[in-house]
Amino acid sequence: MSGTVVMKFGGTSVADAVRIKRAAARIVAKREAGFRVVAVLSARGKETDRLIADAFEVSPAPHPREMDMLLSTGERVSCALAAMAIHDMGHKVMSLTGSQAGIVTDTSHTKARILEVNPSLRIFKALDEGNIVLVAGFQGVSTAKDVTTLGRGGSDTTAVALAAAIDADVCEIYTDVAGVFNADPRIVPLARKLDVVSFDEMLEMSASGAGVLQLRSVEYARNHGVRIHCRSSFDDSEGTVVLSEADTTQTPVITAVTHSTGEARVSLIGLPNTPGIAGRVTTALADANVGVDMIIQNEPATTDTQAEVSFTVTREDMHTAVGALHPIAMEFGTELVTDETMGKVSIVGAGMKFHPGVAAKVFGTLGDAGINIHMISTSPIRISCVVPGDDVPDAVRALHAAFDLSAPATPSEATPA
Repeated sequence: MSGTVVMKFGGTSVADAVRIKRAAARIVAKREAGFRVVAVLSARGKETDRLIADAFEVSPAPHPREMDMLLSTGERVSCALAAMAIHDMGHKVMSLTGSQAGIVTDTSHTKARILEVNPSLRIFKALDEGNIVLVAGFQGVSTAKDVTTLGRGGSDTTAVALAAAIDADVCEIYTDVAGVFNADPRIVPLARKLDVVSFDEMLEMSASGAGVLQLRSVEYARNHGVRIHCRSSFDDSEGTVVLSEADTTQTPVITAVTHSTGEARVSLIGLPNTPGIAGRVTTALADANVGVDMIIQNEPATTDTQAEVSFTVTREDMHTAVGALHPIAMEFGTELVTDETMGKVSIVGAGMKFHPGVAAKVFGTLGDAGINIHMISTSPIRISCVVPGDDVPDAVRALHAAFDLSAPATPSEATPA
């Protein structure tokens, strides 16, 4: 045997019978090349969206536990169908649910985090018996013995966690694009595919809008040293390898321009300027399981002036955030203001920490393009700006051109999602 490989196929890769058979053939080919294979499958196409719509047809506020019971079925269907196709190709195969695969999570329904993976329960035994193992992505079982799901893109995290647990040589993420690009090719036709990206850069890219890999999966891969190869489901070309910065040979100033149009801004205007207020706000959001991206607290100019706190969340979390903060707003007579029209554009690059003037170039470029910046957030390798949502495409194109990130010749080979 050549080693062990985890292969993950996204929803577009198993969207219909033809694509399921194509994915099954790739899995079988890997097995016939001498590898022990564990494959993680997502729900077919828009199946998860359909299940969510079904839930809201019968309930205006579906119970999170029952949502997980419902949503977890999509990936199980994909695994069972792919297993049937692999059986017909003459190979031994076993499909498993997340719980059967030993994936244990916390109790946060619809956004659970993986706590541990116990592959010895079923996976190792099945592999030792010569099986290809298919695992339903996006799900596990909580410490309370309930079915849980891992949030959007959770199958990526399932795959990486399994790769870490079984000490796989690589975790191959098959998707509908040829790899990770330095901008969205739908916005920038000359976006360039990246051959190698460091974990830290990929973390920042995923956090700031790049949808190729889920943020938690990259975080898990970095923490457990899992090598990721993100590649196309539809051809055999090499994709993008995500690995530690120590293993990369180049450190570009700017690696990519990323964006998100799913931002919402929430502001609390008129908070008391006293210690502990920011803690009250963030604790309320954490207790409601709402993740905060950017957060800004304005320092009052005088002691008798009230403070203002603004932060961004995903649009799908905005109403939950408002509900969590409503008691605080009522207690202090604070105005609670929301804006669902925001977007975010970011530049990411491990080399920017060694090159002064990058921030000035970003802000000057956006200013020259007539784009107003509402909020700014930075890290050593990222600069993010919240801008009006309608201005996001122009902002991406302007920054991509300003940092000369275009491919040298023909348009990228990416297939839009």
